[in-house]
Amino acid sequence: MKKSDASEGQSASELISNKIADLGDWRGKTLARMRKLIKEADPDVVEEWKWMGTPVWSHDGIVCTGESYKSVVKLTFAKGASLKDPVRLFNSSLDGNTRRAIDIHEREEVDESAFKALIREAIDLNSSGKSKSSKKPKS
Repeated sequence: MKKSDASEGQSASELISNKIADLGDWRGKTLARMRKLIKEADPDVVEEWKWMGTPVWSHDGIVCTGESYKSVVKLTFAKGASLKDPVRLFNSSLDGNTRRAIDIHEREEVDESAFKALIREAIDLNSSGKSKSSKKPKS
């Protein structure tokens, strides 16, 4: 069975759970922990599966993606450059004009309350942008 056949009919949440299980090491545990925090910050967040196997969390637009590499779990915020980050969680992709990322290495901890605040701020930004673009200027 090809990998693409295996994913047919599965929900994005199931695919993300499978990816976490398949990682089977600290990266899976880290991705699972961050997923839990995202859902705690926004119980209405939508899980998606995009770009040939990338977990994506959305609410009125992409909030962040969760990628796993050999030595890092990367959470990339679609509009990270527009978010306040007083605790300086963002430590990667800082040179771009739009995205910002948090790279988490083995045994590293992320400030949970600051991370949840960042998730909520990203959702607020998505929601405010959506409502602005749907309103027509008054004449």
